Amino acid sequence: MTNNWVKIYTSNQFFQSEMVKQVLVDHEIDAIIMNKQDSSYKFGEVEVHVNQENFDKALAIILENDL
Repeated sequence: MTNNWVKIYTSNQFFQSEMVKQVLVDHEIDAIIMNKQDSSYKFGEVEVHVNQENFDKALAIILENDL
């Protein structure tokens, strides 16, 4: 079985994406961060990805927690 990771959250603040990831992990949903920010100037986005099969559950958790 291959993992099909999909983007569920995007922010330009690393800590916000990390909070979302941690809430999802606390709810037993695997989540990863894709940091697409420029390392020197810190512009760009930080994305949180989940496995496609967990997308609906993860989205509900994000909405329930006002993240």
